[in-house]
Amino acid sequence: MIMETINNPIVLQRADPFVYKHSDGYYYFTGSYPSYDRIILRRAKHLNDLQDAEEHAVWHKHSEGPQSDLIWAPELHRIDGKWYIYYAASPDDKIVDDTFNHRMYVLENDSDNPIEGEWKEKGQIDPGWSTFALDATTFEHDGVQYYVWSQQDLDITGHSNIYIAEMENPWTLAGPPVMLTKPELSWEIRGFWVNEGPAVLIRNGKVFITYSASATGVDYCMGMLTADEDADLLNTESWTKRQEPVFESYTPNEQYGPGHNSFTVSEDGNTDILIYHARNYTKIEGDPLYDPNRHARAQVITWNEDGTPHFGVPAKDDRWTPDTPKILTKEDENE
Repeated sequence: MIMETINNPIVLQRADPFVYKHSDGYYYFTGSYPSYDRIILRRAKHLNDLQDAEEHAVWHKHSEGPQSDLIWAPELHRIDGKWYIYYAASPDDKIVDDTFNHRMYVLENDSDNPIEGEWKEKGQIDPGWSTFALDATTFEHDGVQYYVWSQQDLDITGHSNIYIAEMENPWTLAGPPVMLTKPELSWEIRGFWVNEGPAVLIRNGKVFITYSASATGVDYCMGMLTADEDADLLNTESWTKRQEPVFESYTPNEQYGPGHNSFTVSEDGNTDILIYHARNYTKIEGDPLYDPNRHARAQVITWNEDGTPHFGVPAKDDRWTPDTPKILTKEDENE
């Protein structure tokens, strides 16, 4: 099968994009909704069709309490025949200890189609201490389910580090967290000291964890950790940290702040694809958090001779994108 050309962006105004290719032949898409008040899902047979696919709001923030504000970075996973959405939520938009007040939560749905059925709240995932926590992902390897996420440690400089733990079930950790990386390199501490948005890719005898670093404007970029697939993934010493970013802003293509990625595959399953968000301009009015024009994008991954992924540079836009910080409606898209 010939790999179809990907037209970027694949979805407008959806930061923190996550794409899951299911056995039913559909790509399922989610990401942060610009008003941060709901969790959405779309599905399509082709990546290029996700932009025009119907969007379904499968969960809304609470009217009050710990899940009533700033709903961020949902991810959709299939575990033991059920669907799970991992996400972060906050009780407010206040800053405490130099960060927001997010904690991590999970929903469950036993329907075959995640757009249908009932999404049930399974509650907060407790990592063992209560600080700013977000961007959870999960993966299975050698019969073990792992949980990887970002969290603040008040004894470590910075806003968030990356942790891993084994899972007892899809909403409970089985053991103590292990820190894999903290922001320390020059490209990880621009604007803010941040390691966040982990994503997992297992290929060529290796386990790769990509993550995002620095503030969410032009300095945002991706780093990578690598471990042997037969290593103890809960041992920090098993992981090697790349000393340079693996994916970053590229002015010739007018792509800025690429990051918060996930991974999917081509329609025939033979080609790995990077999913990420980026803006196509650098001048942001006000708080970058509320500029909605981080668009979801995709591009093919190639491989280096040593078996590590080569992400290249962010591809230029070949679809219409908005040039104002307004949240789009369908009427805007059709103009």
